[in-house]
Amino acid sequence: MPKKKAGQAPAQDKRKAALYVRVSTKHQVDKDSLPMQRKKLKEYCKVLDIGEYQIFEDDGYSAKNTDRPNFQKMMDCIRKGDYTHMIVWKVDRVSRNLLDFASMYRELKERKVTFISLNEQFDTSTPIGGAMLKIILIFAELEREMTSERVTAIMLDRAENGLWNGARPPLGYSVDPEKQILVPVPDEKETVKMIFDLYEKLHSCKKVARTLYQNGIKPQNCDEWSPNFIRHIIRNKLYIGTYIYNRQENGGADRPEIDWIIKENNHQPIITKEQFERCGSIMDQNAITRDVSELRRTKHIHIFGGKLVCNLCGTNMNASKDKARENGLRPSVFRCGRRARLLACENKLMISDLSLGPFVFNYAANLARIQKNPSGIDTPEKLEAALLSGDEFSGIKIAPDCLSATFSLLTHRNIGKGSFSPDIGKSESQDGQSEDRIAYLEKEKGKYKSAISRLTDLYMFDPDALTKEEFSERKREMTQKIQEITRQIIDLKENAGSGSTDLAFIRKASAFLVAQRIASNEHIDYMQIAVDLDNKILKDFINQIIDKIFIQDGRIMKIRFASGLEHNFVYPD
Repeated sequence: MPKKKAGQAPAQDKRKAALYVRVSTKHQVDKDSLPMQRKKLKEYCKVLDIGEYQIFEDDGYSAKNTDRPNFQKMMDCIRKGDYTHMIVWKVDRVSRNLLDFASMYRELKERKVTFISLNEQFDTSTPIGGAMLKIILIFAELEREMTSERVTAIMLDRAENGLWNGARPPLGYSVDPEKQILVPVPDEKETVKMIFDLYEKLHSCKKVARTLYQNGIKPQNCDEWSPNFIRHIIRNKLYIGTYIYNRQENGGADRPEIDWIIKENNHQPIITKEQFERCGSIMDQNAITRDVSELRRTKHIHIFGGKLVCNLCGTNMNASKDKARENGLRPSVFRCGRRARLLACENKLMISDLSLGPFVFNYAANLARIQKNPSGIDTPEKLEAALLSGDEFSGIKIAPDCLSATFSLLTHRNIGKGSFSPDIGKSESQDGQSEDRIAYLEKEKGKYKSAISRLTDLYMFDPDALTKEEFSERKREMTQKIQEITRQIIDLKENAGSGSTDLAFIRKASAFLVAQRIASNEHIDYMQIAVDLDNKILKDFINQIIDKIFIQDGRIMKIRFASGLEHNFVYPD
């Protein structure tokens, strides 16, 4: 007997039905209740002479979308080819969303699964049934939109009367369950007052957040205070008793002010209008000053900026400039961004360019020299000794798995021969990795093409979901992604077999040989090249070869190169 393929419906003489039932509340007991739906669907299976069926039941789920556990379980079974029929009591048991239902129906058709709605009395195995289904879907969608409009009108009316509309109340307030208006919460009220008082004194959201943390005051519903959260409080007119509703679209953009509902003196204020205005003026002035300081800040180029990550909490390291040295060099210093905000992280020590530079540049130079002339390095131990050549690496070891991977890479995964191939650029490892990369990019390209197709369907079949401008902008962004991926694929194919290496950053490092340091056999004096060369040149070099450098307690714990190669370092206790 031939084996059934995945996604292929069972033979017609072995018809099996998936019966789907749903109610939107757990207390629904009318004619659409779960027991009634189950009973009617099982009876109809007998009419169709379907002896095998399975009931999939979602109790208490809305029909606004198909994100329901047993519905998704049923669809997975249908994709495996387990059923010939899908039967529901009413079409809106599946979804009232036209696009969701159309997507499901298209999938059923592709898998030759018949859809039947018992209440509407149509069967998609017939042309008239298919046509009726589309008509029913249109009216189901219309009903959903009319319901949405009714809900919106009710919420606007509530706001006109100063009633809170169900969102989480801001810090300092709760909702009176009877009057449905905001009322102050004693403890949180004092925190809000402290925030305004501190801001008026410190003139800085960041400093306010630090002070709150230092005083052990915990924020509402999150782990840490942030400057943005403080900024939102200072600008929120709810704290002077003014309720503003319907200000923003769902996407976050402000509506025209004429559409806003503004109720002054709506509830008990926490802050006086005078203090609110004083803090607002300070924030306005800070914004002007910040614009100027941002322009000044661009003068500083941090060679390792954007590359350092805290090895403990995963936060990016913040950069600042240290004092200038006698030779004119002004190095950067980095510390954990989370700890810089006085939040919980044990990564206590900072790290400077003067530590980073000698380590990173000499390590890259050692690897470049090994790549250029691997003779005599026939064991992982010798490779490790060559990579860690220099006073910067005293006592440090390379994690064994990283070392083995690099040694295998350089020797074409043929360690037993005891020597490196003289032509690493044409190694099987390189060819294989290039092919893997191309395959990955082709897959990503396909994803973007599929996304454009889905976006177009959404715009064509549900024009209210996207404006013309939104559709054009999203399509343009994805088209640019496809073009960029296509360029990468072309570059990889052109470079295949041309002598490029898996350690792609070494090839890029060759462009830096204008300084004739990396390729030389001499130790690199980072302090000297930092004085001799412009910071932008050094930063461009780091950007080309490094993805991330992980820092813990003032030490480099791991380097992830742009090629994906990672080296972890082990320090003596």
